[in-house]
Amino acid sequence: MKIKFLIFILTIASSFSFVNAQEKDTIADQTVNVIKPYQPTISDAFKIKDNPKLNDSNAVKKKEIKYNIFSIPVASTFTPAKGKAATVDKAKAVKLYDNYASLGVGTYTTILGEVYLNHELSRDENVGGYFSHHSSQGGIDDLLLDDNFSKTKLNAYYSKSLRDFSWKVDGGIDLQTYNWYGLPQDYFGEAEANVIDPKHNFTSFNIGGKIDFKDAILNDASIRFRRFGDDRSSGENMFGANTNFEVAIRDADIDAEVFLEGIAGGFDTDYNGVDELNYGNIMFGVAPSYQLIRDDLTLNLGVRLTYLNDTEYNKSKFYFHPNVDASYRLVDELLIAYGGLKGEVIQNSYYQFANENPFVSPTLAIVPTNQQFKAFVGVKGKLTNNVSYNVRGNYGSEKDKALYKSNAAVATPTEDYQYGNSFGIVYDNVTTFSVSGELNVDVNRNFSLGIKGEYFAYDMKDQAQAWNLPDLEASIFVDYQISEQWFAGASGYFVGERKDEQIVEMLFDTAEVTRVSLDSYFDLNAHVGYKLNDQLSFFAKANNIFNQDYDRWLNFPVQGIQFLAGATYQFDF
Repeated sequence: MKIKFLIFILTIASSFSFVNAQEKDTIADQTVNVIKPYQPTISDAFKIKDNPKLNDSNAVKKKEIKYNIFSIPVASTFTPAKGKAATVDKAKAVKLYDNYASLGVGTYTTILGEVYLNHELSRDENVGGYFSHHSSQGGIDDLLLDDNFSKTKLNAYYSKSLRDFSWKVDGGIDLQTYNWYGLPQDYFGEAEANVIDPKHNFTSFNIGGKIDFKDAILNDASIRFRRFGDDRSSGENMFGANTNFEVAIRDADIDAEVFLEGIAGGFDTDYNGVDELNYGNIMFGVAPSYQLIRDDLTLNLGVRLTYLNDTEYNKSKFYFHPNVDASYRLVDELLIAYGGLKGEVIQNSYYQFANENPFVSPTLAIVPTNQQFKAFVGVKGKLTNNVSYNVRGNYGSEKDKALYKSNAAVATPTEDYQYGNSFGIVYDNVTTFSVSGELNVDVNRNFSLGIKGEYFAYDMKDQAQAWNLPDLEASIFVDYQISEQWFAGASGYFVGERKDEQIVEMLFDTAEVTRVSLDSYFDLNAHVGYKLNDQLSFFAKANNIFNQDYDRWLNFPVQGIQFLAGATYQFDF
């Protein structure tokens, strides 16, 4: 009982002290002795209602709203007319065919033929081929040697498309026949012409393939092998492979090209008939680039790294070239400024030289060209919706640039190409400056016009001239769809003056050297055609309309005015 009474007295005192502290707004230090430990309990939980019930007599009750439409009848005599669809003149759908064949014949006993075939084996498989032939029996006036030529090409391919990638394999053969007919007639006549057999042949075989990937790091990859040779025991093997891929590094996309090129070939003898000529190298490299786009600015930053191993002389070298270009839209599509700085190692080959100049001798020294840099700057855009332009300046430096130069006529020739009627290759370090302009006009869908021109200036290190390189080149073309059946077009090519050297060796180790300027020329060509129906059309062509007997190469005049007529037939299997 004493303990309970004592607790009661303490409780009353504590309550009085708390009330007094609230009135004074102060908190005094106190000592509380806990006699019984605190035992907490958890009360029952309950969910709060979203719409609590209010026991309030003043609460406003929602008034029920009723929606009514007050319809008033209106007398009307309007009767709507039945709608009629407007008629639209539809353009006749153009029937497209997968295959075509073309054949034409003309003056100088010229035959020109083409056949293109494409057949769909299934929804994702295609097979096809291409055949072309161009030949002429010649007949250029005042020549002592035959000038006929023939070019035949045959290619075939097979392609297949799958879900994640598509691939294609193809191969072909090329057969070419030419004559070294450019005999210097100031020094040689009928006697020499009777002992010369100027005909020579080129043969080529190639096989390769390409694969394209969809939504993958590797974009594509390709491979190609080519065998090229002639009827003078010369041969060349070329192999090339390259791939393009894209990788992301810290939110930046890096595009890169990896390439591999190899070449090996040889000639039985040099031009003087003394030593055998062999050449070969392997080139491997990578060219990464990064594209930056900011508003109107597009910038491509990259480099080209190349490792070259000369397998014939067992020498290796590493090359570093810039690969940068940029464009900036100054006035939307009306004025776009662009520029760049690029370079590369150019793999020269007998195949390339023979296709550019089929009158080369089978005695060439072949080495790669180091294009140290090529800088360019220009502006392009549109003057109107139908007129576009492009003006550009170029400045570049090339080490071991290949130049065609007329071979000397030897004192005692033993080969058919040693009479000054063939060309060789010389190399020099060349700096080139050029300015070019281009204008394209699309008046409408039926008429288009294009004009292009470029001026060149060369600086040589060792050679006296930039042999057979023109100082000016220009071209023009016109295409006109006269009516649904008739069409016509024209093209013209202007090539400025070139320099070459004619060397005739005499007895007793003397030689007569003559510097020659090849005149500039303008070659105008035109064609007209008539479309009989969707499948059959006829055409006629005229080449070298001005009948200029210019020399494309020294002592190699071209055919005069030429006429050719033929037909083209389109079809499906």
